[in-house]
Amino acid sequence: MALRFVQLLAVFVVLPLASAAAILAAEPTLSAAWKDNFLVVRGEHIPGGEIRTMYLEAFCRPGSADRDWGQTVIPHQTELVSTSDDGRVLRLRSRLEDGVVVDHVITVGDDEIDFRLTAQNPTDAASVVDWAQPCLRVDRFTGARRDDAHELYPEYIKKCFVFLEGKLTRLPTKPWATEARYTPGQVYAPKSVNRNDVNPRPLSPLVPSSGLTGAFSHDEQWIVATAWEPYQELFQGVITCMHADFRIGGLKAGETKMIRGKLYVVPANVEALVRRYEQDFPEHRKARD
Repeated sequence: MALRFVQLLAVFVVLPLASAAAILAAEPTLSAAWKDNFLVVRGEHIPGGEIRTMYLEAFCRPGSADRDWGQTVIPHQTELVSTSDDGRVLRLRSRLEDGVVVDHVITVGDDEIDFRLTAQNPTDAASVVDWAQPCLRVDRFTGARRDDAHELYPEYIKKCFVFLEGKLTRLPTKPWATEARYTPGQVYAPKSVNRNDVNPRPLSPLVPSSGLTGAFSHDEQWIVATAWEPYQELFQGVITCMHADFRIGGLKAGETKMIRGKLYVVPANVEALVRRYEQDFPEHRKARD
């Protein structure tokens, strides 16, 4: 009888504990690799299987809002310096034509990618490099088509969001700007950024209350979101993409600046995401308040 009791106890106590351990071990996790200017984040739980970011699309000069894009871009080359043995830390180096060097430390977490950048100007002349563009592609994640990306209201933007007056607001926002040197698209600039120094796509009159932007998955169960500090703009582009573009603000001779960013891949709990974002970027909350 005593032996039978022990056996039953094992069934009702030990097995549930083992199941709990298995569930914990199966928590969603991410992997990442960088090649040919694309950072590819993968996970079995990610809608579409992977999230691609053109990292980086461009480093830009100021005065960009109404100028030929070719005159705005500062040519650069980015290379993979190293990958840790466990694949969780990637180090990149970007070399700009004007001599500026940007070192990137990219750390892969279970549900986020952390970016720590050091931008330095080792030359004797000032650099005008003002901002840069990581281009987050959301076509697979949202399940949207790509062939309408150049239309005024492409299908995928209904899954995308910015924050206005503290509330998540899906695109297309109202009013929707339609005039610029290049169309379509939509740019949202924080109040601290000069309107002459943003993407030459239609500039919304709406001012974002947050540096957080992203998209919902096709089934509305997941969110991919991104933010940077400092940031130059949020931008809906024409390659089924969303941007949070980071700010450099120029570099004096010998000057160094630090920049940081996040890419979140999380369940679609907006309140939880906002709390986490505000913990990671307290400067943005202070600026809003």
